[in-house]
Amino acid sequence: MGSERHRRSWPQALLKPLIWLLCLAPAVYLLLQILSDALGANPVEALIRATGDWTLRGLCLVLALTPMQVSLGWSVLARVRRLLGLFTFFYAGLHVLTYAWLEMAWSWREIGEDVLQRWFIVVGVGAFFVLLSLAISSHHAVLRSLGGKNWKRLHQSVHVAAWLALLHFFWMRSGKSDFAEVAVYAAIIAFLQAWRVVRRIRNNRRKTRAQNA
Repeated sequence: MGSERHRRSWPQALLKPLIWLLCLAPAVYLLLQILSDALGANPVEALIRATGDWTLRGLCLVLALTPMQVSLGWSVLARVRRLLGLFTFFYAGLHVLTYAWLEMAWSWREIGEDVLQRWFIVVGVGAFFVLLSLAISSHHAVLRSLGGKNWKRLHQSVHVAAWLALLHFFWMRSGKSDFAEVAVYAAIIAFLQAWRVVRRIRNNRRKTRAQNA
């Protein structure tokens, strides 16, 4: 009995370290590219683009956890939701930091002018602050102070962050008329949202049938 329980638990024990390695890999890769001067002719733009891409990918992964958990029966995925969310915020923070520090040299006047001239930055800032609120409230002490229902309601705003990040990416790409990657992310996010809508409808129908039985 004990050995069987151990065999079941050791893969779960390795899951979080594996997530740490996988989530840190892009940052390590970017650091190596910086050190080897391999980011191309415009390294700052390359960094902004890469960190933004990984933020969107992280949001897609976070949104995919519940469908995977329910559809595949992988309840262990619930244990890495917070970790994936924090790493998504980590890359969003790097995205903002690269822009404010390396692109704008902390010139708040120029940043303000840039924001007023390019609305996709406003949307991106909105997405960042949503992720910031989720990162701050991810601590167990905040969960206890807010209460389970309020905390869960707050963390539903990850869907808002995903759509804002997608709109930010779409507007940014509109100047180049290159929407191929935007379409891929939009399809993924729309599918994950549709899955939730269908699941909610089915659950409501089951509740109605149970009440009428």
